Amino acid sequence: MAQSFLSVVWDIDPVFFSIGSFEIRYYGVMWALAILIGAKFFDNFCKREGLPQRVSESVFVYGTLATILGARLGHCLFYDPMEYLPQPLTIITGFRDGGMASHGAACGLLIGLWLFSRKNKLPYVWSLDRIMIPVGIGGAIVRLGNLFNSEIFGRATDLSWGFEFVRSHKWVAEYAPSAVHPTQIYEALCYLVTFLILCWLYYKKDMGRRRPGVIFGVGLIGVFFTRFFIEFIKTEQEAFEVGWVLDMGQWLSIPFVILGIWMIWYGFSRPAVEQKTVKLSEVKNIPPTKKQKK
Repeated sequence: MAQSFLSVVWDIDPVFFSIGSFEIRYYGVMWALAILIGAKFFDNFCKREGLPQRVSESVFVYGTLATILGARLGHCLFYDPMEYLPQPLTIITGFRDGGMASHGAACGLLIGLWLFSRKNKLPYVWSLDRIMIPVGIGGAIVRLGNLFNSEIFGRATDLSWGFEFVRSHKWVAEYAPSAVHPTQIYEALCYLVTFLILCWLYYKKDMGRRRPGVIFGVGLIGVFFTRFFIEFIKTEQEAFEVGWVLDMGQWLSIPFVILGIWMIWYGFSRPAVEQKTVKLSEVKNIPPTKKQKK
């Protein structure tokens, strides 16, 4: 294994604060922050496009529940089915023990947004494009939560920015004293770049209205293409992945990348909408606000 002469000794307590036996961890705080930022962005989208407040409130409920449930189920079914399937109740009762999967969160969010779109009579692609923007920054924040947990890091490296995760049993048992790639930071930075690109497409290029589907497609590729390639330098999350050509995270990322390519094609295969004065609330099938009814 590589030995690093310069490295970062990461010895951060993952507990943000505690009261007796009750603990609040940085990881949970990061998830909450990602959800709140997502809600704030959607509120901005609705105000910007002339939609009533109830639409923003509705997506918070549907999006939050679907994302959390999907992330939990994704971990239990994709990464540890033998542990949870014989005792399915532990999927809920063991929630505080950890275990959330980004691919499961993505699947849950897709279902939640479909239900949200039906309830509010909005085009599904409208919801997908807008939610992808906060997903970019939210993904970066959650990866920082993994960093605080000293988990999901990479293989040994002699690069000067390698980390020594001294609180990780896996690092101590398999890598110490070598530093390893801080893949949580790599992913967070790539997701941040994706987020900035998506903001540029929405706010500067008006792609959400002009070419529905493009923002969603670009976001999927930015997030899951990043995940696919960084997995090559990550340690295996589960023992069953040892020896695989591609690990579970890579196999699960491939369908999302393909979907992203298709969505970009879908967006550019249709004529661009050029009427910049038309608000989304005036489009057919979207219910008018009370002020418009009067």
